[in-house]
Amino acid sequence: MQKENHTQVTEFILLGFSVPPELQIAFFILLLLMYILTLIGNLLIMSVVYSDRSLHVPMYIFLFALSCSETCYSLVIVPKMLVDLLAKVRTISFAGCAAQMFLFLGLGATNCLFLTFMGYDRYLAICHPLRYPLLMNTRVIVWLIAISWIAGFLISLSEAAQILRLPFCGPNAIRHFFCHMRAVVRLACTADNTTEVAISTITMLGLAGSLLFIMLTYILILSTILRIPSTEGRQKAFSTCAAHLIVVSVHYTFASIIYFKSSTADTLEDDTLMSIPYTIITPFLSPIIFTLRNKEIKVAVRKVITKKVLSQKL
Repeated sequence: MQKENHTQVTEFILLGFSVPPELQIAFFILLLLMYILTLIGNLLIMSVVYSDRSLHVPMYIFLFALSCSETCYSLVIVPKMLVDLLAKVRTISFAGCAAQMFLFLGLGATNCLFLTFMGYDRYLAICHPLRYPLLMNTRVIVWLIAISWIAGFLISLSEAAQILRLPFCGPNAIRHFFCHMRAVVRLACTADNTTEVAISTITMLGLAGSLLFIMLTYILILSTILRIPSTEGRQKAFSTCAAHLIVVSVHYTFASIIYFKSSTADTLEDDTLMSIPYTIITPFLSPIIFTLRNKEIKVAVRKVITKKVLSQKL
């Protein structure tokens, strides 16, 4: 049953973190530094891949797209969160909350699809090396990247539309540091939890489907690598997958903790704390892992830095 004759909420209050006042500045500085390093890492990867023609291959084109998506993903959440840490009034308009939720869900789904297609790319490169140039050409890459963006935001649209059609008549305090869909749904003036179940199901199916696909590709990759006769050949083949595999493990572990948890349990405060890893820590670690675990990226970064240093001296 819905509550009738109530005014529609025009803004929400973000309760954010329960940080003691004496630690608030330190927490702000820590998160700000992580955000700056995240931006630098992703922008560096995009710049290096764009400028170095030797990196214009499928694996690094997907990495460029992932870095672009993760930059936008962080931009949607972190700046507002940082401002709210120092603000006395932490409000966000209904339209702003809807936009933040839509963009966050869309970019999150897009990231999952990029990671899935990166796994598929590694599968083709290792398991079908002779057919790889034909199966993963420029046209296919463009289509896969476009599909990731379109499908990601279609998933987001389907979830956001279900949430925004609900009546919101108060209270308007979101127990989170951003407009997290579960926290917003629980403010709706309705006793029917069908919407929460529906969006949780869509999210869990999306996460589980992409994770299972990646796991299947790595099972096939591992079986192919184990058949390579030389130890050096096996190490080289596995090294091309190591960074992607680490990022996938970090990304899906943190996301699963949130979305595979019971949606009916009263654990919103736990959601706030556990959202930090996949909204802040994962985007922070991703460029670091891809840079440190990839020789070609490290070489290209050195080239760019050397070139800039020489140009400044001249």
